[in-house]
Order: sequence, then C-alpha cells, then structure tokens
Amino acid sequence: MTFIRKLLIPFVPIYYVVTWMRNKCYDLGWKSSKSFDLPIICVGNLSTGGTGKTPTIEYLIRLLKADYKVATLSRGYKRETQGFILADDNASARTIGDEPYQFYRKFKDIVVGVDANRQHGISELIARQNPDLILLDDAFQHRKVSAGFNILLTSYANLYCDDIVLPTGNLREPRSGAQRANLIVVTKCPTSLLDKDKERIIKKLKPLAHQTVFFSVISYAREVRNSNSSLQLGALKGKTITVVTGIANPKPFVDYLDGSGLTFEHINFQDHHDFSNSEIEMLKKKSIILTTEKDYVRLKDKFKSNSSQLYYLPITFQIGQHEVFNKQVKSFVKTN
Repeated sequence: MTFIRKLLIPFVPIYYVVTWMRNKCYDLGWKSSKSFDLPIICVGNLSTGGTGKTPTIEYLIRLLKADYKVATLSRGYKRETQGFILADDNASARTIGDEPYQFYRKFKDIVVGVDANRQHGISELIARQNPDLILLDDAFQHRKVSAGFNILLTSYANLYCDDIVLPTGNLREPRSGAQRANLIVVTKCPTSLLDKDKERIIKKLKPLAHQTVFFSVISYAREVRNSNSSLQLGALKGKTITVVTGIANPKPFVDYLDGSGLTFEHINFQDHHDFSNSEIEMLKKKSIILTTEKDYVRLKDKFKSNSSQLYYLPITFQIGQHEVFNKQVKSFVKTN
C-alpha cells in the first residue's frame, strides 16, 4: 500500500457508506434490476482487478459452447468506440477492447458483444443473435441487470476478506457484497495448496449455506506462440528477450519465466495500457518480445511487419472439483 493511499484512509468510510447504501437500495427494491428470459451468468469480483476473469470466462465458454449458443458481453474497457458493438472480422482491441477481442479470436463459434450499458447490450444480443445464454464479463457491481447466476472471484494472494474498500484498499464495494454470489472461486492458487490451507481460507471467507467455494490455478504452457508459429520455451534460453506486460498483476507471469531459466528485461505498463507509437517503435528495436495473451491482442496489429519477433505465453485455467463446478453451472443453464 502506497503512502498516498494510506493518507486517503479518512475517505474510506465515505466510500463504504455510499456503496453500501447503493447495494441496499437494490436489495430492498428501491432501485430496479432488470431480469431477462434467458440464463445469464455473471463473472466478477469485489476488487479492482487481477483476479482472473478472462480465463474463467474462457473456461465457461469451453464448458458450454458445444451444447448452447453462447454470447459474451463485456464493457470493452479502453476501446475507442461507444455504444453496442457486435464483434466481426473488422474487430480489433481498439474497437471492442482487448479481452473481448481475445474471446473473438479464440472462439469463432460464439457471439461477442460489448456495451457499457449492460441492459442495452443484453437486449441487442437477444434481438440480433438470439443466444441461448449470456456470459457477463466483470459485471458483479452492475446491479441494473439481475443475473441469474453470479460467480465471484478472489485472488489467493489478496482475498477480499483481508481487504478494505477504496481508496485505501482495493475493494469496489463492502465485503458484504459477496453474499450475492452463487459460487466463490479462489483464483491463482499455488499448485501445492494443501486441503488444510483450503479449509482455513474457507473459514475466513465465511460462505453462506447456498455458496460453494472452489480453488483454481493458472498453468503456463511450455511453448510460446504467435499467429504464425510456436517455439518451445526452452528454445529461448540464452537469447535476448524483452518481457512486456500490461496486466493488473504481472508477478506470477514474470516469476514463471524466471523459474524457467530465461534471462530477460521486463518492461511493465499499467493494466489495459494503450501502447503509443513511440513505445511501439522502441519495442520493435528489441530482438524477441514475449508477452501475455491479453497484451498480444493489443500489440499484434502494430507489429505486422515485425510479427516474427512477438510471442505470447498461453495459459490454462484449472479448477479443483471441476465436476461439481461444471454440474452447478450446467444445472443453472438447463433449468433457466
């Protein structure tokens, strides 16, 4: 926690009361939430980011797309457009945002939409594409839509029960907001997490009777890829590598590369960073650039003539007790 954020602690009670009152107004029906006549699954968090929403959405897409027409709806953070946009072959990270563009590139058999107004976005998806279900990305605080199923994510390294609200902490709303969740997923866990440690965390989270807590890990691939080729990670040993990140928490990514025996310089940018022309020209002078998949979708169009020097490291999302998790999700979709 920075010194400046500590100085802002007098504002914490104000932020707490405002966000608590907002939620209470929705809970009591003083503010209205709109329901829709199809299954809507919301994936979100209480904190300001870095909990693994994108790999969770991708896991749900893979789980459901064989049996249902799946649509995703995101805000399209930092895009250069406004209103509702349906992704097509003209889409880019600039027009729909980096994460939605990643969904569109990887899953050609789903529908991808963006709209800051979630009510309007859902209505447009239904009118234009008539999906069987909609996955709402990062919409836990968007109470104007009543999602039928809420999946709340919290990072192992920064559990919401150990945090406080903004501006000193990282919570967007009080911890009591977790009561709206159907499932709670502790993300980015170490692979060595013991059952006794899981029980300790569950006790700290204090789930309600209807809530199930799951634990997930992020696994990194042993090869790097770009649009044209792939390389074994070990083949990069001894080469001059520049690691570029523009995500909320790059530490696990960087630690994995470091543990793989690579030697590299690390250039870190803010989450969802919009790379300037001067930054791109600087990066093009590097020998090999290795980045995350989310950063890759923002960089690749700017490296068209230098695409062979730009690679990303794929990840996979693995969840413990996945049979139980999958059954609960599928049961909601089937019955709604």
